[in-house]
Amino acid sequence: MSGESGLKSYKVVTYGCQMNVHDSERLSGLLEDAGYVKAGQDGDPDLVVFNTCAVRENADNKLYGNLGQLAPVKSRHKGMQIAVGGCLAQKDRDTIVRKAPWVDVVFGTHNIGHLPALLERAAIERKAQVEILESLETFPSTLPTRRESAYAAWVAISVGCNNTCTFCIVPALRGKEEDRRPGDVLAEIEALVGEGVIEVTLLGQNVNAYGSDLGDREAFSKLLRAAGQIEGLERIRFTSPHPRDFTDDVIAAMAETPNVMHQLHMPLQSGSDTVLKAMRRSYRQERFLGIIRKVREAMPDAAISTDIIVGFPGETEEDFEQTLHTVREARFTNAFTFQYSKRPGTPAAEMADQVPKAVVQARYDRLIALQEEISWEENKKQVGRTLEILVAEGEGKKDDRTDRLSGRAPDNRLVHFTRPAELVRPGDMVTVEITYAAPHHLLAEGPTLAVRRTRAGDAWEKRQAAPAAKPAGVMLGLPTIGAPAAPAAAPAGGCCGD
Repeated sequence: MSGESGLKSYKVVTYGCQMNVHDSERLSGLLEDAGYVKAGQDGDPDLVVFNTCAVRENADNKLYGNLGQLAPVKSRHKGMQIAVGGCLAQKDRDTIVRKAPWVDVVFGTHNIGHLPALLERAAIERKAQVEILESLETFPSTLPTRRESAYAAWVAISVGCNNTCTFCIVPALRGKEEDRRPGDVLAEIEALVGEGVIEVTLLGQNVNAYGSDLGDREAFSKLLRAAGQIEGLERIRFTSPHPRDFTDDVIAAMAETPNVMHQLHMPLQSGSDTVLKAMRRSYRQERFLGIIRKVREAMPDAAISTDIIVGFPGETEEDFEQTLHTVREARFTNAFTFQYSKRPGTPAAEMADQVPKAVVQARYDRLIALQEEISWEENKKQVGRTLEILVAEGEGKKDDRTDRLSGRAPDNRLVHFTRPAELVRPGDMVTVEITYAAPHHLLAEGPTLAVRRTRAGDAWEKRQAAPAAKPAGVMLGLPTIGAPAAPAAAPAGGCCGD
């Protein structure tokens, strides 16, 4: 279904982590600069772009399943194109075209800026274009963007990863860490604030290793403090750090910078020292719990989440019990838990003692039950507290039925609250009292105590009222030259759950 005046429509489908969501915003911006319009809910788009993840096996299954479903759609939709990018494209390369010969373009993590030109070339030459660069050509944040949120934004401070975790293929796909200059990061944040954004999330595969490429071990804490000085920026978050690089100066910067939120996503992966060694994770249980203790000493109200892998090769019952012990000690607000998935190309895939699926499932169920209990207990501590909530868009799936609105507390907990009599917009702030807690959300069932209209709400309202932009025309219906749900809704953790 082409857009108005014959313009081509596009849809970007994103799998994986926040870095992929951020890249998808860039892909959307590139396409709109090239003359495409975002597809509506009805009909088939003229272009579908899959921005893929390679961390878990179900990502492969999702991609090839969706490509199979699109084959008959493309056969009846003249001129439709399909592109596959991201980590799985970087890994599988020609395999994608072999398994799904109806795909037009395959591009990697290092050359997303080439997508419009590759699409045009595929149409002219009438054959698939596969272009995978081995190193970063253009830092993604220099590309055009179409941000899904008017009030919150991702800001990448680095790309790539220098770790060698045995379960993760991401460093091989995204390359070694490359840091942006602090001045460039701060300039982007200032520009976003000028557009109405009041919350930013700093992104990196290993975000607190920022500075290793610059020769400054305290660069990340300095960046947090500098961002904290930007007028109009109300909330700063970051994800995902690595316990190895999490230093006391970062804790101090979080505690002492008012607009850095007391929220921390700290990937554990396993509580067993034996398994951590096999994973090539450069910390042990006591080091991890020591970081948690220091964070809570400096910020008693800090909400801490994590990533955990169950069933890593060689994991024994004793090893798993150590994970449960660490979860009990750390008392995470929530945990993103995964059953180990063998990924070709990783050292772990070749390890002996792969844990039987039934054992992994049983352990996974026990971990989920424990974390649900802890999450509920921790959320119950919020009942009676008065919190300022950043009103979100699209986070409360039942809001229409319940006549509620939804948003995020400073520590990123999801809060559903009674719709106030006064009109509030996504990006505005409301003050409410928490009356009920569930494991994964809070309720404020009483009247709203205060409403604060913000520049972010103004920006959202302006975006809603603005007529659709009329992009430049396209040659042969294709570009001539060559993103997320709101950030709070995206999955936590780095690409590989660093």
